This record gives sequence, C-alpha cells and structure tokens, in this order.
Amino acid sequence: MAGLVAPPPLTASGWMRFDAIRRALRVVAPRSILEIGVGEGALAAWLARRYEYVGVEIDARSRAVAAARVRAAGSGVVVAGIDTVHGRAFDLVCAFEVLEHIEDDVAALREWRELLTPGGAMLLSVPAHPEMFGPVDARVGHFRRYDARGLDGALEHAGLSAVHVECYGAFLGHAIDRAQNLLAARQAHARDRSAGTATSGRYAQPANRITALVRAGAAVPFRIAQLPFRDTEIGIGYVVLARAKADR
Repeated sequence: MAGLVAPPPLTASGWMRFDAIRRALRVVAPRSILEIGVGEGALAAWLARRYEYVGVEIDARSRAVAAARVRAAGSGVVVAGIDTVHGRAFDLVCAFEVLEHIEDDVAALREWRELLTPGGAMLLSVPAHPEMFGPVDARVGHFRRYDARGLDGALEHAGLSAVHVECYGAFLGHAIDRAQNLLAARQAHARDRSAGTATSGRYAQPANRITALVRAGAAVPFRIAQLPFRDTEIGIGYVVLARAKADR
C-alpha cells in the first residue's frame, strides 16, 4: 500500500528541496521522467514508483545502489551514461544538484533540452549564492554556485525559459552548509574536481534506514518553517522549473 511506503532516504538538504520538487511535479504531471545524476537513488525509487522512469549515473558504485533501489520499486531503470537515451524523449528531464558540477553548463542544458517531448519541461536544483562557495563545494566538485541572474542566463542561452523558481533551505540549510564547510575545511583533499563529482552522490547520505527515518522526521518542522521564504533569496539553493522556448 502506497501509504505504508517509507519516505525516501534523503539527505537533510534533500528534504529541504523535496517539497518544491513535488510542487513542480504536480504542475507538469509527467508520464515519463529522465533523471540525470541520480547518485545512490534516494529520490529515484520514489520517482520510479510514480512515473515511467530512467535514471543516469556515471559513478559505478553509486549506480549499483541506485539500480537496486529502483528494482525494489518495481519499475524503472538506471543506466551508465546519457548516450544510452539519445533518440528518446521524456516529458520531464530532472537534474538535482548536478548542473554546478559541469564546466559548460549551457552545453549540458542544450543536450538535456533535446531529450524533451514537445511541451516537455526541465526541473533542476542548484546551490545558490556564489559568495557562499566554500570548502564543501570544492570537495564535491562544484564549478560554481548560482545567483538568480546567472541561472536565468544559462537557461536563456540554452533555449530554455524559467517558469517558476523557488529558493529552498532557509534557516536549516544555512546551518547545514556551515557545519559541512567546517568539516570539509579540516579534512585533507587530494582529489581533483572530477573525483569529487563522482563521489558527491554518496556525500552525507543516511547510513541506514533508521537514520533516514530520523532525518525525515526531524526535517518536518524546518520544511514548514521555510515555506514563507520560498519566493525570496533567503535559502541555500534554487529549484527551477523551465520549458523550451517556442523558437527551439
């Protein structure tokens, strides 16, 4: 029974953007979804239970975990590269905390746009506020954090137009960022950006089901507290719903 399905095993930050993602899904009402950069599949299994789902994850270790979770959901598939889905089209292309890992973000957005059905949409989340770029961003392989103007410009150059943007993570998100930056600053890093990106899908994941349930419960009051601020810049990231321009 759907009501007995456990909540997705999201990170604390993942819970802060989850409601914005759900609101966008209700707006689009897609039948088919492509998720790029699924990590360990915390959200993938949740999506696969509700939509025709394909996920892409380049890191083999993360992909194995994600594929197992999607199989347990009873439908959907996780593949190793986006080239395997070229020629297909999806009602919604998603990429959560992925675009900031790609040096040429406009080229990536253009490639993803070509995978949309006519009238399809793109749903993204990205870290906000370039001035907040810190040790944890470097550790997980970020090229940038976005401000509203930079995000809108990247979409514009890729032939996309934002139809709705929410800022997530007010209050709790800032505390999480500070704690993670303090920890990352104390750790030695002998990895390059690509290595950080490869392992980012495993960063700060709940260690087990009990931890995941505790996080889900603890996040509830903070998810509510951030609601009045979703149309402001008070937060740590953006969730943006975009569509291809008519002159595509």
